[in-house]
Amino acid sequence: MDNDRSLTHRPRRLRQDRIRGLVSETSLEPSDLIAPVFVDATADERVPIDSMPGHERVPVSDAVSRVEEVLETGVEAVMLFGIPTSKDPDGTRAWADDGVVQEATRRITAETDAYVLTDACLCEYTDHGHCGPLEEELRGDAHSHDHDPDLDATLTVDNDATLEALEKIAVSHAEAGADMIAPSGMMDGMVGAIRGALDREGFEHVPIMSYAAKYESAFYGPFRDAADGAPAFGNRRHYQMDPANAREAIREVELDVEQGADVLMVKPALPYLDIVSSLRREFDHPIAAYNVSGEYAMLHAASEKGWLDLEAVARESLLSIKRAGADLILTYFAEEVARSY
Repeated sequence: MDNDRSLTHRPRRLRQDRIRGLVSETSLEPSDLIAPVFVDATADERVPIDSMPGHERVPVSDAVSRVEEVLETGVEAVMLFGIPTSKDPDGTRAWADDGVVQEATRRITAETDAYVLTDACLCEYTDHGHCGPLEEELRGDAHSHDHDPDLDATLTVDNDATLEALEKIAVSHAEAGADMIAPSGMMDGMVGAIRGALDREGFEHVPIMSYAAKYESAFYGPFRDAADGAPAFGNRRHYQMDPANAREAIREVELDVEQGADVLMVKPALPYLDIVSSLRREFDHPIAAYNVSGEYAMLHAASEKGWLDLEAVARESLLSIKRAGADLILTYFAEEVARSY
């Protein structure tokens, strides 16, 4: 053995430069990515988003040129988020024919080849910042003789009233030319309600990307600044998922599949790669993951400190999401990563 230094198994043989790429197990391409675009009906010019370096709110008049910038990088799909001209308790501007997303969608689909997904939610449109109209929720026994509603009452989103609003939002987006509708509010029955409304109005060809497992996460902060959608009080833990729960995600996703979801989204991505992986094993549907604003901002902040190579960690992060099982990745790094190809 002293003179025999041969080893049968040498994995390093396949890590040499000219073979490394040929045996790579996971690929990341610009066509895997979806770029978020923020359209602001109150803006006359582009407004930088301080907590998301490199991103801006753009006026409706600039929506087409913003999407053309995305397309030039090789990314083929965009997700539109809107900031309306006004807000009210029910978020009625979300389904207005002249609403910000509707008008931007019409322009973008008429003038570009982009695949346009639209965010169907109410948080940017309600004056209280929650994902639907509110109702009073009573804790404890509301029928007890000694019940004091002033002590136990709290506000929550009215689930079924929100479903009615989502139906109108989805149809208005489809009428404007949206290629895919993406409901993100985590309302019970939202996929079934939207699917029924789209089918009744002749949009049975329009698919639904459901935010099927959306967690109540601390990583959403910069987005809420970008979309002006932070809740005015409380939080969203009474309708978004508990970060401690994994089995519940399977149940949530099964319900959306039963209701007709075409693509299944996990949000956020990096802290929930176990969920992405579980869904890939359990379901045959395309799996999407949202690499959210906080994930983007923290890498930028570390890069600005000189602690990390931004391009390298961005690419590695997205590759890990793809490796976990995501087919599509919604990410603020879309253009930066795509430019490196």
